[in-house]
Amino acid sequence: MNNATKKMNVDRKCSAVTKRGTPCRAAATDGGLCYFHANPQKASELGRIGGRSKHRFAAENADPLPTLTNAIEVRDLVARLIADLYAGKLHPRIAAGLAPLMNLQLRAIEATNLEFRIAKLEERLAKTEEMSERQQAAKAKSGADAGAGAKQAD
Repeated sequence: MNNATKKMNVDRKCSAVTKRGTPCRAAATDGGLCYFHANPQKASELGRIGGRSKHRFAAENADPLPTLTNAIEVRDLVARLIADLYAGKLHPRIAAGLAPLMNLQLRAIEATNLEFRIAKLEERLAKTEEMSERQQAAKAKSGADAGAGAKQAD
């Protein structure tokens, strides 16, 4: 093949049509089609290979995430995930996805703890008010009895 024939092959475009219906813009081979239109199975094979290499499966022996019921458990899980990330056991995207969820869990735990503490304080306040009312009623009764006893003595 001389230089003029090589140049003509480079200048030629593939004669196939893309999925969109537009002409393929790739350079044509000797058969008039680009490499992928001439070998359609090759494109899907290469796509599968690329997809497999990028896909990450969860490790089968990975420990399940614990139930997080307090701030200490969240702190411990964060420390474990940081260690796993640093050791290469955890993909950075998974860690990035878990971070806002753990933050949400921590805020929910804090809000729940605060609600629990407020409920306990309100319960104690109600008991204290009830005891105070009983004491005032007892004082009023004893004061009324003492006043009635003094009138009877007169």
